[in-house]
Formats: sequence, structure tokens, C-alpha cells
Amino acid sequence: MNYIPRIIDNKIKEKLDIMGAVYIKGPKWCGKTTSAKQFAKSVLEMQNPDLQENYIELANTKPSLLLEGDKPRLIDEWQLAPKLWNAVRYSVDNIGKPNQYILTGSSTPIEDDTLHSGVGRFAFITMKPMTLFESGDSNGKISLKEILDGNKEIDGIKTDLTYEKIAYVLCRGGFPNSIDLQEKQSLDIAKNYIDVLCETDILKVDGIKRNPSLARAILKAYARQVSTINSNQTLIEDVKANYSDVSDRTIIDYIKVFKKLYIIEEIEAWKPNIRSKTAIRTSYKKSMIDPSLAVAALGCSPKDIMLDIRTFGLLFENLVNRDLSVYVNDIGGSLKHYRDRYKLECDNVVHFDDGRYALIETKLGGTKIKEAEEHLLTLKDLILKNAPNIGKPQFLMVITGTDMAYTTENGVMIVPIGCLKN
Repeated sequence: MNYIPRIIDNKIKEKLDIMGAVYIKGPKWCGKTTSAKQFAKSVLEMQNPDLQENYIELANTKPSLLLEGDKPRLIDEWQLAPKLWNAVRYSVDNIGKPNQYILTGSSTPIEDDTLHSGVGRFAFITMKPMTLFESGDSNGKISLKEILDGNKEIDGIKTDLTYEKIAYVLCRGGFPNSIDLQEKQSLDIAKNYIDVLCETDILKVDGIKRNPSLARAILKAYARQVSTINSNQTLIEDVKANYSDVSDRTIIDYIKVFKKLYIIEEIEAWKPNIRSKTAIRTSYKKSMIDPSLAVAALGCSPKDIMLDIRTFGLLFENLVNRDLSVYVNDIGGSLKHYRDRYKLECDNVVHFDDGRYALIETKLGGTKIKEAEEHLLTLKDLILKNAPNIGKPQFLMVITGTDMAYTTENGVMIVPIGCLKN
């Protein structure tokens, strides 16, 4: 199989050029190892079943032996032998040159006070499943970077990503091994992921025995709330409808495990001083690393999604969050959300390293696009009136599931997800 270039490749190269080690973290199957191998000159595969026990024993006795090999050396799934972390740090200090090691990990290791933070030695990179541009489902005719740099000529640009195709790619997800499969096979990837996650992966995080059925119930409850800022209490009550004897603490523990496995990645609230502090909702927005996992947890098909417009809308927002976070990160930015008690909201507030920012809403289509435009204009006016020091946003955008891009008379860009790239 030919390697499909990933947006994050540029970041890996950039960090290797200046740091002794690069740590690529993210969910299983998202392509970390494959991308890392494009840069590595030798590989240590900790998951090799024939050698894993030997590797772990060596890591506990003389880890330096495992670091031998041409540089940069890839250590895949390093968290299986946590002592390798400090060994790599020590080696980086001794060598004193960049481009020495690449580490990958699909779970956070057990907390250990003896592990060095890695500051100054490691660059940290988070990898996610493929965006629609990487998988070839977006034509990439509209670039976020070009818009940020002032090129806002988007009118009339089209995509062939239909309503039905969006439902399919949302359910299929962005895991690389699902991209070239036939439809039925590709839809099974996320289902298989949930099976492995709940049956085995939740046991490997810290060695604590957990209930696979309860894990599925908690994931399903969480999936019902993606793209909302509902409290965990709502989720807990949902789970307890079928597991009345499970404590709140246990449910929260399972959610923490899913975060350690990079399945859940919640979006932080933007907290500008543009209203009274008591008005701003500071809750994180619930999100899964890939919308296909939410779909699989819910047990839905593309047809089911299309028949439930509210669920489709929430899952579509999760899809946009996945893609937008990758695009924005590549061009030096981060993603947040805004919501206050006056019901004024903005699905995504994008901040860039140079201080610029943009306001972005997500709507599948229909009359909701106009509503999103009004939200953006209201928030922009609120900022300019009450916090002029923040400055005006670089652009206002609504990302949609429609087929053609255009600019409204108020200057808001309407951009189909099937046209977007970094």
C-alpha cells in the first residue's frame, strides 16, 4: 500500500530538526507508526509479540541497549516499557544533537513520579485520524491559511460531497485502514475499534479490571452528547438508567480512561472579558477523536443518521471539529468554543500564535446557516463594543454540509466541509 501523506508530516520534520526527540501520541490505528517510519532509520516495535517480554525486561535492566540503532530511531508504543522515557531523555542530553528519537504512544502511561517531564528534550505532537482532505473526500479548493492571509475569494467553489456521502464518511471515519475498503467493510472498522477498546484496551491502561459492558454503556451515553456542553451529571444519569448500582466515581473513572486512550478529546471554552464573568459558560465541549467512534457506540448506520437530523447535526459538528483542529494546528493555531447564559454561542473560536483569531460556526445546512451567521455577527459586535482591545476577527465563517461556497452580504463566508483544507 502506498503511503498517503499526512498534514502532520511537516510538523514531525520541523520538530525533528530542532529537538532531540519527538513524541507522537494519539489513538490506535490513526497512522502514528506509519508516519513515523517515513522519518526513522531504525525501528523498535514494542508490540512485537515474539519479543515484547524480552524488550520489557531489557528496558527494566539496561534500556540503553534498546536505543542502539541508526538515528532517528523509532520506539513504537514506548509506554509498554515506561523506563525507556528517561533513557531517551538521558541519551538526548548526552548526544546533544537533534533528530535522535521518535516515540509513539496510543495511551498515557501509568502515572510515575520518576518520569522526567521531557521539557527541553521532547517535542510533543498529537495525531488524529485522517481529515477529509487527507482521505481525498474534500477537494481542498479552499485553504484556511490563504483565507487567514487575506485571500477570501471563495464564491462559486463547489464540492461533490453530497448529504448522503457526508453521512457515509462520518460513519466510516478517518482511520487509514478504512479509506480504501468497500463500504460495508469500511463501516466495520469503527465497530471493531469499539470492540477492542472495551474488551482489551481499557484493561491495559493501568491493569485495573473493568467491565466491558459498562464501558460500552458509558461510551454510548457520551456519544449521545458529543458537541454539547452538558454536564457529566446528565451522562451519569443516562448510564444509571441501566446500571443503577454503579457509582458516579466509577463512571468518571471510565471517562478518564477513554481520555488516556485518546478516544475523548474535549474542547476548551474561550473566556474573553466581553461580558460579566458569571455570564460565560466555561464547560468543555464534549468531543470524540473521530465521529465514527460515536456512531459505532450508538450502533447507527449512515441511513439512521440521515433520518435523525439532530443527531446528524451534532455528529457533523464533531467531524468538523476533528478536521478543523488538524488544519488549524498545522498553521499555528488552536481551537476553542464560546457559549454564554444569554444563549449566544460560537462553535469554534480559532486562535493563532500571532494573536489573530477567527469565529467559526458549524451547520449541516438549511435555515440553520442564517442563524449561524447571526450568531457570528452578534458576537463580533459584542467584542468590538465591550472589548476593543481584542481586535476584530480576521474572518467569520460557517462550515456546512452544502455543495457550494459563497460570501453573504454581511461578509460571512459559507464554506462546505468538502472544499476545506489547511
